[in-house]
Amino acid sequence: MSKPLRKVVFPVAGLGTRFLPATKAVAKEMLPVLDKPLIQYAVDEAVDAGADTLIFVTNRYKHAIADYFDKAYELEAKLQEKGKAELLALVQGTLPRHVRAIFVTQPEALGLGHAVLCARPVVGDEPFGVILPDDLIWNDGRGALRQMAELAEAEQAGVIAVEEVPHDQTDKYGIVDASAVDDRSARIRHMVEKPKPAEAPSNLAVVGRYVLPARIFQLLDQTTPGAGGEIQLTDAIEALLKEQGKVLAYRFEGTRFDCGNKAGLVRATMHMAMQDPALAPTVRAFVGNL
Repeated sequence: MSKPLRKVVFPVAGLGTRFLPATKAVAKEMLPVLDKPLIQYAVDEAVDAGADTLIFVTNRYKHAIADYFDKAYELEAKLQEKGKAELLALVQGTLPRHVRAIFVTQPEALGLGHAVLCARPVVGDEPFGVILPDDLIWNDGRGALRQMAELAEAEQAGVIAVEEVPHDQTDKYGIVDASAVDDRSARIRHMVEKPKPAEAPSNLAVVGRYVLPARIFQLLDQTTPGAGGEIQLTDAIEALLKEQGKVLAYRFEGTRFDCGNKAGLVRATMHMAMQDPALAPTVRAFVGNL
C-alpha cells in the first residue's frame, strides 16, 4: 500500500430491479439526485481522493454511463452557439480533463468479488479504491474515499468503510468484529456476511467504500463461489486478514444515503435540496403543507 491511490473501480453491472420499470431503459446509477446522477456523485468523490483512472465494470447492455461521460458534440456546439457558458461548463465538467474513464465488461453477474476481479487488468499491481454508487456519501469537507485513502497510505493497510446500523438490521449487511484504534478506525478481527442479530459480533456494517491492495486480486482468484455461484469480496478480505493481519474499519465523516432503494433515493434528494439555498424554502414549504 506504499503508492497513493490513483485508480477506483465502480461495479455498475447490476440490473436495478428495485427501480423497475425506470431501470428497464436507464441504468440505476444514472437515476438523478436533483440535477446529477448517482454516478456523478461517486466520480466526484473518486477524483477528490486523487484518482485519475476510473474503471467502470458494467454489463453488455448498459451504455448510458459511457454515453454520459462521452463528449456530447452537438449539445456542446449548441450551448456554445447560444452563449450558455455556465451550462456548457456543467456538461464538459462531468469528467475532468486529467481523468480517464475505462469500461470493462462483466460477462456474468457472479457477485461483487467477481466484478472487482474483472478490473484486474486495468488496476495492475497497485492499491485501488472501490465505490458502490448506490451508497451516496455526502459531506462538505473531504470525501469519504479521500479520508480512507489517506488512512490507508499512513497505516499501510486496507481500509473498509463502516457505519453503525440498528442491531435488528445486521442481517442486511456484512458486519465486522473489530477492536478500536481511535475514534474513527478499528482493526478488524473478523467479518461476517449478513449475520442474524443474535449472532452479530457488533453493529458495525460494511458500506460501499473500500481501499484495497492489489493482492486482493490473487485472493479473489482463489475464492470459492458461494450461494448462487457468486464470488464474495468479503471472503477475499477475510483471507487478506489471515495473511496480512491488518485491515482497518473506518467510520467516515459524512452522511450516507442508501440509494439502492426508493426511500433512500428520496432522502438523498430531499437532503441535497436542503443544501441548495434556492430550493430549501420550497422543500420546507412543501413538507409543512403535507
